[in-house]
Amino acid sequence: MLRRAAILVQQHRIETDADLGPFLESPPAVSAQADREALTRLQHMFDAGAWVLRESAIADLPTDLRWLFESGVVTVDQLSALHAALGAATAADLSAAVDAQAIRRLPAFGPEAEYAIAAALIDLRAAVPRIPLGRAAAMIEPILDRLARTPGICSATPAGSLRRGQDTVGDVEIVAAADEPSAAIEELSRLPDISRLLHRSSRRLYLLMDRIQLGVRFPEPATAGAVLLHVTGSYAHLDALRAIARERGGRLTIDGYFPPGGGPPVAAREEDIYAALELPFIPPEIRQGDDEVPAARRGALPALVSRADMRGDLHMHTSWSDGRDSVAQMAEACRDLGYEYCAITDHSPHSAASRNLSVDDVKRQADEIAAVREQVPSLTILHGCEVDILADGRLDMPDRVLERLDIVLASLHERAGHTPAQLLRRYADAMRHPLVNVITHPTNRILPHRRGYDLDYDRLFETAVETGTIVEIDGAPAHLDMDGALARRAVAAGVTVVVDSDAHRTEVLDRQMRLGVTTARRGWVEPRHVVNARPLAEVRALVARKRGA
Repeated sequence: MLRRAAILVQQHRIETDADLGPFLESPPAVSAQADREALTRLQHMFDAGAWVLRESAIADLPTDLRWLFESGVVTVDQLSALHAALGAATAADLSAAVDAQAIRRLPAFGPEAEYAIAAALIDLRAAVPRIPLGRAAAMIEPILDRLARTPGICSATPAGSLRRGQDTVGDVEIVAAADEPSAAIEELSRLPDISRLLHRSSRRLYLLMDRIQLGVRFPEPATAGAVLLHVTGSYAHLDALRAIARERGGRLTIDGYFPPGGGPPVAAREEDIYAALELPFIPPEIRQGDDEVPAARRGALPALVSRADMRGDLHMHTSWSDGRDSVAQMAEACRDLGYEYCAITDHSPHSAASRNLSVDDVKRQADEIAAVREQVPSLTILHGCEVDILADGRLDMPDRVLERLDIVLASLHERAGHTPAQLLRRYADAMRHPLVNVITHPTNRILPHRRGYDLDYDRLFETAVETGTIVEIDGAPAHLDMDGALARRAVAAGVTVVVDSDAHRTEVLDRQMRLGVTTARRGWVEPRHVVNARPLAEVRALVARKRGA
């Protein structure tokens, strides 16, 4: 319809609203439905006025193009030229065009305009609204499942900051290798949750779903690895790879690695590109552009923990406190996930949770857990509790109760009111208690609204090592706590960590464990650092060792 409207405008030499008004007062006789719809659309445009249409058109642009325009670096005409000539729809496209010096060759651009766009790209992503990693992961799962069932799709992989596992995500993108993507594009274009179609072409689709932009690229399988590498980023990581390519006399672009002396590009798989650069495959979670490429060149990359390493989950809640499901339901779900063990760890009486486990409840919960152990014999169910650390450093349950438990998790939940020194002292008092095995979500941040405690975490880690206390990486989307940077400091200090789901219902047990593992991988955490990557006997030995001490 828009194309037919454009043809009518050109045929009748309409250049301004002043030309359009008289044309619409005496429109040509048309019979085709497309022509009638085109005239109706032109009338709407005339009635709305040019500035309204302009603002509406800008709002309908893919996110990165809209923010580039609002930065003031390009005009609407230049933005249109970038999109039409280069197919640019995202910051990754623009970065690739800058690297190839393709923008300066366009009419009305030149080197200065290209430099200005390159400078704007540095801060462009900071302007894009971000969403928590958990929300992005939940949004993309059904899309990936749908693509996996669609004919013509060879593979589908998340990309961008989602694939790198950043705490918050600014670009929800998928790279789906496809010989023929038309069926997939048509199917995704008709999803009921779409509020706007931002861009559609033969191998790309950008949609607005629940106010979040979803981009899907459909490269040919022969180039899919290069596209995935570039769309995953980060920019700093790609810069480091491009520098190595130049050292070798080759070039690395969004089309692949072009070796010195000519020949076809290496582009089908990321692994092939890294190998051509004489590097091992670098996991996406650590592609931050700090020290991962030098480590790869030295052969010093960590063997990162994976979801498959997780033998159990030591932090979850049931209907005894603020969870939704029963002990039996959580246990059966853990069994179905292939776990060897799990721990039921409901909240203690002074927690701010909507419901809590009282001291009197502990015995009754123990009886229920004993009964469920009979029902689910293939899974070892540990009886634990997430106990609040009170203001004076004491624990929220008496020792006579805690010593009956298999494992004890200790937590701070205060949002404010204590100084960093007081909070650290409370943590230290808890860690020195022989019955406390784990400190959970130590920063107590709430994504994306609350930063968390500003503590001397190096001292906290020293105390954890000294007392044999485990520190948690919590996979709940609102926590992801410790984050990757802090987890890396923890394991470097010799801390043993646990990766938990902190799930409150069965259907998120696996997703939140995966989020926790992703966060751990961002911290260069290896299986040897993770207590629940070990057999149950070693978990029990750690608990017994501290109690004995």
